[in-house]
Amino acid sequence: MNTLRIHRRRPAVLTTLATLAAIGFGSTALAQNYPVTPQQRATAQQTAQTGVPLAELAPNAPDEYTIKSGDTLWAISRLYLRSPWRWPELWGMNMGEISNPHRIYPGQVLYLDKTGGRARLSTRRGGMGGGDQTIRLSPRTRYESLSGMALPTLNPALIEPFLSEPIVVDEGTLLTAPRIVAGNDGRVLLARGDRAYARGEVNSPLVETAGPIKTFRIFRNATPLQDPGTGEILGYEAQYLGKAQLQRGESTERSMEGGKELTTVVPATIDIVAAREEMRAGDRLLPEPARQLLSYAPHAPTTAFDGRIVSVYGNAVQFAAQNQVVAINKGLRDGIENGHVLAILKNGETIVDKTGGAKETLKLPNERIGLLMVFRPFDRVSYALVLEISDTPKVGDLLVNP
Repeated sequence: MNTLRIHRRRPAVLTTLATLAAIGFGSTALAQNYPVTPQQRATAQQTAQTGVPLAELAPNAPDEYTIKSGDTLWAISRLYLRSPWRWPELWGMNMGEISNPHRIYPGQVLYLDKTGGRARLSTRRGGMGGGDQTIRLSPRTRYESLSGMALPTLNPALIEPFLSEPIVVDEGTLLTAPRIVAGNDGRVLLARGDRAYARGEVNSPLVETAGPIKTFRIFRNATPLQDPGTGEILGYEAQYLGKAQLQRGESTERSMEGGKELTTVVPATIDIVAAREEMRAGDRLLPEPARQLLSYAPHAPTTAFDGRIVSVYGNAVQFAAQNQVVAINKGLRDGIENGHVLAILKNGETIVDKTGGAKETLKLPNERIGLLMVFRPFDRVSYALVLEISDTPKVGDLLVNP
């Protein structure tokens, strides 16, 4: 475990944009230093000296702000900017002094510099040229591990489950995946700690291999995700139930019966190690994917975007709330990236105007009602987090550039 000794006065060597652009999620992700992409570094270098026009600041942007436990980078950017995804243009840079991105931690103080009609944000009083290079931390002198204290872009608890739980598959993936065939001692419903038995397909049985114990995620009910505009099936969302570990692979037993040799299949043995819902025979197993350390740097698409909300994650939910996850009808094939921020437009109703002399059909204008951010794209569909709303988004609402 890395331990950092924090003194009362410590020189500030911080690349704030690099911090913002490089933060990831998850228990392992928070302990990592992510590289800054060439595009992010170019933006940082270009905007380090210019800042943003004062008109782009939020109306009540504070001159000084102390980072608190529980803060997120999105919330801080929203505190200072009318368009929080434009934070590379606001944050002051110190690119020449460091080679790797540093972090923002609770206790650090941010200063807003408005000199020259432009706004910059820095951890130094007076901005890039200021003489005070002290980062104020509380308590003033202590020994403490900072491996998990760096501020995430968003609240990790909102997204972390969706990095491993829901999965979008094609129609045949679950149908050909290994399946649970029975529980131990005749159990019908399985929970954490239970033992069960599973089988693969004839040509791909569940077998043990050298190395770590195989871990599987367990799914059920692949629900079709349908494009609200075209009716196209974009994929199937599998319902996550839990995790299992393979303890013993499939095998066969030979026996003699009536003078004939019979071959009987012995299913694989699995132990349920995590359960979100109870499992049963027929549920399917998919290999646990390797943990991905991802960067979530919110940014607007560089080209014109036109999409829709496909579904709200949950059981037959049609309306979304703030901090809820939705599926959208665009994915990797459409150029969608982690961190893309999109505006949500309420689809204006079609009405019949009866106020004139004759009835006339009218289409009410689309109204902007919020923002969402993509955090997990698949080929033709993506998951996104609803960041802020002024009305209630629903399935079929439009998505455009912010």
